[in-house]
Amino acid sequence: MFENFEFVNPGLFWLLLALPLALLWYIFKRKKETAELKISSLKGFKATPSFLPKLKPLLFILRLLTLALLIVAMARPRTVDVSTKTKTTKGIDIVMAIDVSASMLARDLQPNRLEALKSVAAEFIKGRPNDRIGLVEYAGESFTKTPITSDKNIVLRSLNDIKYNTIIEGGTAIGMGLATAVNRLKDSKAVSKIIILLTDGVNNSGQIDPKIASDLAVEFGIKTYTIGLGTNGMALSPIAIKNNGTFQYGRVQVEIDEKLLREIADATGGKYFRATNNKKLEEIYKEIDKLEKTDVEEFKFTQYEEMFRPLVWLAGLLFLLELLLRFTIFKSFV
Repeated sequence: MFENFEFVNPGLFWLLLALPLALLWYIFKRKKETAELKISSLKGFKATPSFLPKLKPLLFILRLLTLALLIVAMARPRTVDVSTKTKTTKGIDIVMAIDVSASMLARDLQPNRLEALKSVAAEFIKGRPNDRIGLVEYAGESFTKTPITSDKNIVLRSLNDIKYNTIIEGGTAIGMGLATAVNRLKDSKAVSKIIILLTDGVNNSGQIDPKIASDLAVEFGIKTYTIGLGTNGMALSPIAIKNNGTFQYGRVQVEIDEKLLREIADATGGKYFRATNNKKLEEIYKEIDKLEKTDVEEFKFTQYEEMFRPLVWLAGLLFLLELLLRFTIFKSFV
């Protein structure tokens, strides 16, 4: 309730300490304020009961309230409304090309390579509010899962829907995946265009050579970061399909064409990474996030609404009320 409320001169509140002292002074001096007349007997006077003398302290209370309100008003209470407006001065368009071949179900990352990637990639997407992002899936062939868009909810839903399936031709067509990603970005007007290409294998299918796709990326000024996903040595990977449709797992040697991935990254001005576990994969995406920062200019607008005026008006009314009572009802007691 008071988070946007402040006092410009809070030090003036120390003056409020004088009010209790004034009240004590009034209590001790009250008896001396009224003149005393000593006579031997009151039998000749007719007593008329009246509550006015008992209400006389009301005048002093009104004076204290007036002073308190003036002190609070001098402290200048006000509300502060801060609004910000951001302007993106350097937009980045990003396409994430994701390998969805059967080997992405290997369990050297937890719970498997594909799910580990989806979890880390989702956090990366959430951390890029000012960029447009698209998704490309590839195995033995490739297709656009989501065109580049600024709607992160759409991208996140599409990412969550990525699963291994038998509809896409088997294999790993790195060239096809890269070419499809380039095709999504070639007409982009963004200042910076990047591809994050992830695979856990070697190029063994597809109609486009990875080096040709890499040359296309260079031609259109698209930087490519490549990630080789998989532990060193052996990994528990799918080796066959059982009669019930589930995979049979076995220990398989991890093969990643790191030379090709380095060449693609170097040619396009990007960088190659190797993710051997979940933590390393998270670190890679954090590093890419730092390397590709969007310049954002923030404008801050601050609006103040002064709140002291009502207090001054109320203090003035109380003061006038005190004067009115002092020179009318309590005139004979003052």
